[in-house]
This record gives sequence, structure tokens and C-alpha cells, in this order.
Amino acid sequence: MKISVAIPESALSDESLKLDKTRKISVLARACAIFKIDTIYVYQEGNYREDGNLLVTILRYLETPQFLRRRLFPKMNELKFAGVLYPLKIPSHSTPANSKKINVGDVREGVIVSLKGKKFIDVGINELIPFFGKENVGKRATVQFKTGYPDFSVKEIQRNETSSYWGYAVKERASLFSLLTEWQGNIIITSRKGRTATKEQLTKYLSSDLPLLVVFGSPEKGVHEILGGKMKNVQNARTLNFFPNQATETVRLDEALLGILSIINAYKIG
Repeated sequence: MKISVAIPESALSDESLKLDKTRKISVLARACAIFKIDTIYVYQEGNYREDGNLLVTILRYLETPQFLRRRLFPKMNELKFAGVLYPLKIPSHSTPANSKKINVGDVREGVIVSLKGKKFIDVGINELIPFFGKENVGKRATVQFKTGYPDFSVKEIQRNETSSYWGYAVKERASLFSLLTEWQGNIIITSRKGRTATKEQLTKYLSSDLPLLVVFGSPEKGVHEILGGKMKNVQNARTLNFFPNQATETVRLDEALLGILSIINAYKIG
């Protein structure tokens, strides 16, 4: 079962300094990587576009393998405090730079480059490999080695074809309601207004083959307040309180996300 999360652009509104916002995003990203989140949806909520750009940029930066970042991320203000970010330590990042250690069947992330009118892929081994996939120059691609050292050849594959967790995707949505109405799967809404989250409450959703979306509100507004009257139109959703003995307002979003994903992971079947 694939699990995704939805967080608002206003998720950083309880931090005033960009340094603290950056640290908070790092914790969010690390939690999502630890619990193998498929997609992080960042939805618009309130007038927090600058925070939204910061959130999306750093989440994508952290998910990108270190050897590709220089090609994909130019100098920008959003990455001013990139030095405080924690590495994710996911398989797509832990790959050898020594080309002699690459074996047939190994999977790597790379960036498509152009050389003399032909496409190649840079996978971080100081050697460009001919690329015949569909992805355009300047974009990332996931490839699998068909032949190893010294005559490399690769084929483009999808992330879901890898045997291990390969990282999360980051997608933006204009509103939470638009995300929920297009979601094809089950939804857990985190709220102090919901029933206490127990194994019994979670079993139906965690035993399903359908993808699961876990929705978080902002430091100022809960999900019900964000949705307003549209809440009644949300299908396949269950509202659960994961912290019944603690007021929602006193729980930081990064702490809440880590705690809630820990509970879900403990109860997950399979």
C-alpha cells in the first residue's frame, strides 16, 4: 500500500526565521523518507506563497541525490541555509561513484545532458552514458544498467520498478479540496475533532490495497476549518485524533507528522 501526505503551504507559519523554517522542512522530509512516503502534496492555504516555494524547493532538493544537485539546483535564496539540512540516506542516494563497482541490474538516478546533439545521462560516475529514453535534456531519470564496466548501457525505468524505496515525489495543488476530490483511494484526516486513532480504527484503511492519503492542517487552522462546508463532500475519508490527550495547537507539524506516521507504520499490515 502506498502512503502519501498532504501538508499546507502555511505549515511553516509558526516559524519566523528562514533558518528555522529550513530546519523544520528537513525534519518533515526525513520523516517522510523514513516511513517511505510515496508523494508529498503541498496545497495552497492562506497567503503563504513564499513559504510554499521554500517548502517545495527544499523537499525536492533533499530528495535529489547529492551528485545531481549542482546540475538541477542553481544558487537560489531558498537554499541559503542548505548546510543545516539532514541527509535522507535513502537507496537512491547511497550509490558508488566508482564505475567498476556498478553491476548489471543496478539502478541509478541521473540527469539528461546533451553532447554534440546526442542525449547522455550523468549518473555520478564521471562518465556520461548514452541515453535513449523519452526524458528531455535537463530532467531527471531513473535508469537500470543493462551492461556494466567498461561499456555501460542503460534503460529508462519507472520508480515503481525498483526493488527498494527510491524516494518521494513532491506535487503542488491549488487547494486541499481539489486534491481530495481527485484522490483515488482512502483518506485519513488528522484532527482533534476525530475519533481516537486505534488499531481497530486504522485496520480498514491499512489493510486495503488502495493508496492512502494522510492530511494535515496548519498551525493556525485544522483541516475542518480549511475545508469549511466542503468537508461533507469528501468521500472515503476518516477523521482521527492521534493525540487525544494533547491539544492539537500544542503539537508542531513536524512532530505530529513523525508521530502519526510512526503509529500508522506500527499498525500497517504487510
